Amino acid sequence: MAITSIADIITPEIWTPYMQELTATKSALFQSGIIEAEEMYNALIAGGSSTVNMPFFKDLFGRSQSLSETNPLDPKKIGTGKDVAVIHRRGDAWSSQDLAKALSGADPSAAIASLVADYWVRDMQTTLLLILKGVFGSTTMASEHVEDKAIEDGANASASNLISSNAALDAFKLMGDELDAFAGIAMHGDIFWELEKQDVIEYKAPSSQNETPIRTYKGKTVIVDDGLPKVAGATSGFKYTTYLFGPGSFCFGETTPLGEFGHDISVEVDRDILAGKGYLTNRRYFLMHPKGVKWIGTIAGDTPSDPELQANTSWERVFERKNVRLGALLTNG
Repeated sequence: MAITSIADIITPEIWTPYMQELTATKSALFQSGIIEAEEMYNALIAGGSSTVNMPFFKDLFGRSQSLSETNPLDPKKIGTGKDVAVIHRRGDAWSSQDLAKALSGADPSAAIASLVADYWVRDMQTTLLLILKGVFGSTTMASEHVEDKAIEDGANASASNLISSNAALDAFKLMGDELDAFAGIAMHGDIFWELEKQDVIEYKAPSSQNETPIRTYKGKTVIVDDGLPKVAGATSGFKYTTYLFGPGSFCFGETTPLGEFGHDISVEVDRDILAGKGYLTNRRYFLMHPKGVKWIGTIAGDTPSDPELQANTSWERVFERKNVRLGALLTNG
């Protein structure tokens, strides 16, 4: 009986774009519109630098001038600023043993693509949460983009310290008159189930039979991840952080990883003939950046580490407050 190997079924130039498309299709971050993926972001990261500059024009402020036949208009300067994004270079490898179940199926190539896409959905979500931890720890973001309802004695929290309609609305109010500023809300599983008890989570029918229903809360797409902050209170109980996102509040771009001779190394397959194992490696170079919050951190290696991403000293807001459509709500449950 012939044995199917990874090398037999993976054609990198065909399989790679299919897997990347699956990642975007499966990810609530992309489907909710929180992450904006455009070709211009792909072009930004084509070079070999660890960061990219993204200049921008500042908003126009002030009152219009009175027209006069004797006094000319006084031209105002259009201010400029610079946002900086960091490039993520990440990858992983799997053996044929890891992928044995997928290899035995009727369509092993599609099965492996689905497994790898699921992996990257989870991994990129982890990257995003690390970034958010650092962003909301930075000075301006912590003071102007956080609604803190939590107390350190969480076991004795009152209704005002817990997730509720009023607490959520106070967090939405961070954007003032920008009523549609937030499109998504990411919460810990404990918070999600508390809202389910309150019977306030709504479900939208998926676009196809194979997809799960879309969960929403107050019209915002719900993302549930137990990787969101759940920290012990100084006295008792826990403090939870729930994140709010605006449409396109994160930008995303991706480029093809190239090897030392300029060849595509995004997906490679190999076989150890002595051990009888096949291997699949997948590398991804991408930009995932909160618009208007500048990277000011130091990268010790070739790509930012998890501690570097979540450090509050790595981030600085450079857009005006209402143009950075991110918010955080802290509760005790």
